[in-house]
Amino acid sequence: MLFIKNGCCMDPRSGLCEEMDILIQDDKILKMGKHLEQTEFWRTVRRHELQTIDAEGYVVAPGLIDVHVHFRDPGFTAKEDIYTGAKAAAKGGYTSVVLMANTNPVVDNEETLRYVIQKGKETKIHVYTCGSVTKEMQGKDLADMDSLYKAGAVGFTDDGKPILDAQLVEQAMNLCKKLNVPISFHEENPQYISENGINAGHVAEHFGIKGSDRQAEISMVQRDLEIALKTGACVNIQHISTKEAVELVRVAKKKGGDVHAEATPHHFTLTEEAVLKHGALAKMNPPLRTEEDRMAIIEGLKDGTIDLIATDHAPHTKEEKGVSEIAKAPSGIIGLETALALGITELVAKKYLTLMELLDKMTWQPAKIYHLDAGYIAENGPADLVIFDPDCYQTFMNFESKSQNSPFAGKTCKSQVEYTISDGKIAYIQCMGFAGMED
Repeated sequence: MLFIKNGCCMDPRSGLCEEMDILIQDDKILKMGKHLEQTEFWRTVRRHELQTIDAEGYVVAPGLIDVHVHFRDPGFTAKEDIYTGAKAAAKGGYTSVVLMANTNPVVDNEETLRYVIQKGKETKIHVYTCGSVTKEMQGKDLADMDSLYKAGAVGFTDDGKPILDAQLVEQAMNLCKKLNVPISFHEENPQYISENGINAGHVAEHFGIKGSDRQAEISMVQRDLEIALKTGACVNIQHISTKEAVELVRVAKKKGGDVHAEATPHHFTLTEEAVLKHGALAKMNPPLRTEEDRMAIIEGLKDGTIDLIATDHAPHTKEEKGVSEIAKAPSGIIGLETALALGITELVAKKYLTLMELLDKMTWQPAKIYHLDAGYIAENGPADLVIFDPDCYQTFMNFESKSQNSPFAGKTCKSQVEYTISDGKIAYIQCMGFAGMED
C-alpha cells in the first residue's frame, strides 16, 4: 500500500483542488480524504504495509498523458527503444503514452502491433500505440484497421507522412467513426515544401534553402476538417503550427465537429529564430514559425480551440543531428522530460493558463479522446499520479532518453517532477532515479 499525504490534489475532471491524502492499494486509489490518519477508516489500514510519501508543498495530479510520441521501436532503436522511452516518460511525469506507427516494420499488421504492446507491458508505465492508416504508410491503400483495432490499437495515424488522397481519408474517417477511435493527421502538403524542417522565410534564406511554406499545413487542415465535419469522425490535428490552422480548427469546433488539435511545447515556446541559435536541434516538422503564429497557438490553448498538449517526442542520434548541412539533418526533438516544466514556465507563470487548465490538456482531455481509463483522481480510479514541485527551478540536463536532441538542454524552467506513480507503484523518484525499473 502507498500513502500520499498533505499534497495539493488537482483533478481537472472534477475541478478538485485542495489538500488531501490518498491511499493506494494495488493499482487503484482505495481512499481519498482530509487527514485520513485521524479518521475511523484508518483503524482498518494495515499500517505495517504502508509506504508513505509526504507531499506537503507539492502538487498531486493525474499522471500525464502524451498521445504523440515516437519510441522508434522496432527498427530504429539506436535513437530510442520502448524501454528508454518509457524511462524518459516517467521522469517527465507521464504514466501513459501513445506511440506513432512509423516504425520499421510499420505498425500496419497485428504482429508488429503485438510486439509493441508486449514490450510496453514490460515497462513501468502504460504504453499504447496507434496503427497506421495506410499500408506501409504509403498513402495508397488502407491498412486492416478493423483487425488492428481488435488487436489493441487505440487510434490511427500515418504521422510523419500526409495522406494526399482525399477519398482515402474519407474512407478512413468513416471507419474510425464506426470503430469509435480517433484518427490523427500530420498536415504537411509536400507541394508547398522545398526542404522541410525550417519555416519558409528569412531563417530558411539564411541557410540557403526555401524551407516549408505555411500553406503546406493550412491547405491540408482545411481539407481534413471539411471531411471531418462530413463524416462526424473524431479527428486530431497533430502539432499545429500556423495561426490560420488554429482558426480553421476554431471554426470547425463552432460548427459542431468532433475535432481536436495538439500544441507541442516547442511550438508554444519557440519561433523560427531558434534555428539560428540551435541549428538542427530546432529543426522539426512542421517547423517553428513566427511570433504571431506562436501567440495564436497560445490563444488557441487559452480558448480551448487547442485541447491537447503533446510532445511529438522524436529522438535522433547525435550523429544524425550533427551533420554539417542543416538541410540533411532529420527533423524532430525529444520532449517528454521538458514538457511539464515548459508548460508551467511559458503558460502558467506568464498567466496564459491556470495550472488546472494546463493539467487538463495534459491529462483528462487526451484520456477522453483516446478512451483511456486515466487522467483523473478518484476513489476506485487508476493509481496513476505525478507529484511535482511547481515552485522550484530545474536546469534541463542528463536526459533519460537514449537521444539528447533538444534545444532546451541547459535551459532553466520552473517546476520539477518529484515522483511518478503508475499502477500504484513508484516508477520514478527525483532524488533516487528509477524505482524498480530495469535498465
